[in-house]
Amino acid sequence: MSQVTAQPLAIDLDELRTAIRAEYAAVASEPERGFHFHTGYRLAAILGYPQEWIEALPPAAVLPMAGTGNPLALGELRLGERVVDCGSGAGADAFIAARLVGPEGKVIGVDMTPEMIERARANAAEAGLTNVEFRGGVLEALPIDDCWADVVISNGVLNLVPDKATALREMHRVLRPGGRLQVADILLERPVSADSKQDVSLWTGCIAGGLLEDELHALVEAAGFRDVAIVRGGDVFSGAPQHSNAAAFGTVGAGITARRP
Repeated sequence: MSQVTAQPLAIDLDELRTAIRAEYAAVASEPERGFHFHTGYRLAAILGYPQEWIEALPPAAVLPMAGTGNPLALGELRLGERVVDCGSGAGADAFIAARLVGPEGKVIGVDMTPEMIERARANAAEAGLTNVEFRGGVLEALPIDDCWADVVISNGVLNLVPDKATALREMHRVLRPGGRLQVADILLERPVSADSKQDVSLWTGCIAGGLLEDELHALVEAAGFRDVAIVRGGDVFSGAPQHSNAAAFGTVGAGITARRP
């Protein structure tokens, strides 16, 4: 197993979480405002989501959609499976997953932004989906039983987590043996300096929490996963409504897959 030593962040973690919540509360309530990243129908098209998946969702689930890839394209979800969506936002990926696993399956979305949880629950009611629920919580302490899930998905959220090692161990904990990890996130070509990691705006803009490919691979393995694979994607930030510093760090989307032994 790879050994990874986490370096303490020189930033106030409460301040950081408050800023991230505020950013995504704004995405939930004012998705048309425009951010450092793409959202909504434009994002879904950039990321290659099948049109039929998106058209089947309530507009209120799509408009606040934010992410860096399509975790559901990283592996097939089977009928009857249990899925945890880490950082579920307004519920778009969770709702797609709920349809893919069918009425005998179950999806639990976890998000730390109350406004997103409220919107996701309303969207679930509108869509008439009874096999999906949403819980408030952080990825470093998932409110899910041990070995409950067949699959853990996440979309553009791991980079926002200060303690990624703990978050990945939690994903490992909630998976049953043989369970699969399917995460869409980002990779950096150039590391973020210690000074830049103190810039909260670079965190909320999905940059400062990014990792180099070798670092990310080692973290996933250190959490206990095997068969770790990382597929590099393209630039998912260019043309966003607000200026993004993504290009300065060579930021690209990425898909991460692994399994719990």
